[in-house]
Amino acid sequence: MGEKTQKIQPFKTEAINQIKTMIQGCQDYIFTDYRGLNVDQISDLRRELREQHSVYKVIKNNYARIALSELAVEIDDNFLIDPTALALVEADSGPVAKVLVKYGKDTPLRIKGGIVEGKLLDAQAIEAISRLPGKEQLYAMLLGTMVAPVRNFMYAANGVMSKLVRTLQAVADSKAQN
Repeated sequence: MGEKTQKIQPFKTEAINQIKTMIQGCQDYIFTDYRGLNVDQISDLRRELREQHSVYKVIKNNYARIALSELAVEIDDNFLIDPTALALVEADSGPVAKVLVKYGKDTPLRIKGGIVEGKLLDAQAIEAISRLPGKEQLYAMLLGTMVAPVRNFMYAANGVMSKLVRTLQAVADSKAQN
């Protein structure tokens, strides 16, 4: 008897390579269960996620499992159970998580978990991230805090100058009356 060899179909290896390419181009990934969404809802969700610099792709669980293992990315096996769609985040994952959580309130979309900043997170952690301000908002808050002392000094110096000018004007007005 001869050995049994398994022939791998070229379209399968191509699909796995496409998933690997997509995953390598992104820093964070959020896994969702999209069952129950109709075409219009998925299209709306994709449009909203595109505005947040993210791509939403339906993936085959086995292909994703193989691609992630070849890239040495550890995931929870529960992420790849049932139909799975992957939100591939190119920039900040906070706004993407906000869109997914908001969308999940009105539709049957369910967040399974994700990988953010290289850390494996469950659905509750992704929801917690959605409540945090984004990086842009944090930078604005930090800049506002850094500028506040200078701004307050400017207001104080301006107040002293205007008080001096008003006092001098009052003295000039009183001398003009005499």
